[in-house]
Amino acid sequence: MARRWHFLNVLCSLILVNSVNTEGERSAWKWGCDNGKCVKSLIDAHSREPALSLEACKMFCNEYGLLWPRPTGEAQLGNFLSKINLNNIDLQIPNKGRTDSLMDEAGQRFRQIVSLSVPNGLKAKASGKALTVYLVNENPDVREFSLDMDESYTLSVSPSSADRLNATIVASTYFGLRHGLETLSQLIVYDDIRDHLLVVRDVNISDKPVYPYRGILLDTARNYITVDAIKSTIDAMAAVKLNTFHWHITDSQSFPFVSEREPRLSKLGAYTPNKVYTKEIIKEVVNYGLVRGVRVLPEFDAPAHVGEGWQDTNLTVCFKAEPWASYCVEPPCGQLNPAREELYDRLEHIYMDMADAFRPDMFHMGGDEVSERCWNSSEEIRQFMVQNRWELDKASYLKLWNYFQTKAQDRAYKAFGKRLPLVLWTSTLTDYTHVENFLNKDDYIIQVWTTGSDPQISNLLRRGYRLIMSNYDALYLDCGFGAWVGSGNNWCSPYIGWQKVYDNSPKAMAGPHSDLILGGEAALWTEQADSTTLDGRLWPRAAAMAERLWAEPSSDWHEAEHRMLNVRERLVRMGIKSESLEPEWCYQNEGYCYH
Repeated sequence: MARRWHFLNVLCSLILVNSVNTEGERSAWKWGCDNGKCVKSLIDAHSREPALSLEACKMFCNEYGLLWPRPTGEAQLGNFLSKINLNNIDLQIPNKGRTDSLMDEAGQRFRQIVSLSVPNGLKAKASGKALTVYLVNENPDVREFSLDMDESYTLSVSPSSADRLNATIVASTYFGLRHGLETLSQLIVYDDIRDHLLVVRDVNISDKPVYPYRGILLDTARNYITVDAIKSTIDAMAAVKLNTFHWHITDSQSFPFVSEREPRLSKLGAYTPNKVYTKEIIKEVVNYGLVRGVRVLPEFDAPAHVGEGWQDTNLTVCFKAEPWASYCVEPPCGQLNPAREELYDRLEHIYMDMADAFRPDMFHMGGDEVSERCWNSSEEIRQFMVQNRWELDKASYLKLWNYFQTKAQDRAYKAFGKRLPLVLWTSTLTDYTHVENFLNKDDYIIQVWTTGSDPQISNLLRRGYRLIMSNYDALYLDCGFGAWVGSGNNWCSPYIGWQKVYDNSPKAMAGPHSDLILGGEAALWTEQADSTTLDGRLWPRAAAMAERLWAEPSSDWHEAEHRMLNVRERLVRMGIKSESLEPEWCYQNEGYCYH
């Protein structure tokens, strides 16, 4: 670290010549690195001391520069910056295959992201070195997501001649290569003193994620989320190397998923005829995610959280039952009726339509907040249980739930044409004391939504179950707002700051069984959010989780704070209406805003 600070003045003299004010200089300030912090001082027009812009200083004033998430392997950022010409960036793809179109689109996105380094209203000078980017994909025919896909990459940047730089990214798959491009874009900064783009030179990075599953859940049923807002979310996810967009697409409040085999579900269940997601729309989103290295994972939550859309099927019970608090956790109530054999044909149709639209490598079956009180309100279900020689107690309702889940699982495998990994939320069915009676650990992944200290976590891990962490005390980003039923604050208050998100370590929660943690996911339930508030709810807090899941650092949020402020600025430049974390003064005066 000390070596890089020592050489900071050397790199300034090499790239910036001197600090004498010229007509092209825009800023009155320069920055210098002092003990790991960028310190501001006035530019002296009569001094020949080199002047460094703020972001250029930040790039060399800590071990990981402006990279987010921080690399997990070698991270040599050299000691020099070189001017580059935005109009002379060339991408070379030596290995051709099924990912050619993805590589082309990723290259276009890279150029766009680099161009966003230049603030609105300004224009970088069309001078500087040419940059050739070699994208070496060792398996150019692999374009499918999986839980064991290789997302690793190496990146090197070095001069090839007096007027040209080479950047080489090598990866086993397109997904790693795309991550490498994302990292390279973060090594390019705008010099607002002289209106130049600068790239870090003499770079060697080796990087791969700690966890294979790094996601965001977005609920589009409580409030409809526009397709543009979904795409914007995926753009921001790609910028911080998240790889799973978990689409909670239906719930008891609405059914916006257009099932071609069951069209009345969305006809009756969508808020309006245009607030729907057709197969064509979903395929567009899925491809948009693929280009950005983000799988789109569908969830069809069942047997609870159903209602609107199912009105004329005669396949639900306790829909809109009152008082609602006696039957479910929020209005409107509604659950599927497992006793109706016709139900499973309908489910298979929905699964088939999801298979056609999403082509997923995983499927989320929900299983959240099932109420035996709801089922017990149905005479038909009580008779069904008596016929099966079950009691009308909690243990027997678990048998009923398992009856439903087993039949639904078989229909899902049939619809998707393979035994793809299935995901369920933690619930009474997944309780460690009896989960092995109901769910095969080789078939099911369990997504934890209870607190990070829940004994269920360690006990499920001891039994060999793979987990995805979404503990609400750190990763429910809808918490901390006013109540929407009744008064006061919502159920999971208080608001969760980015610091707590960052420090939420799956490894610490898992102890000796961390190899069974697939990763984590921030959840945005949208009872109190929609397309207009989406960005601020998610960002930049989801970026804090992104570094935790990519790198699982041994340090806490304090070490990441300066880079966190920068990634927020980066998201804003991309058009993400990210929440502000601190006054901009803190961004420009590192080390002064502390408690």
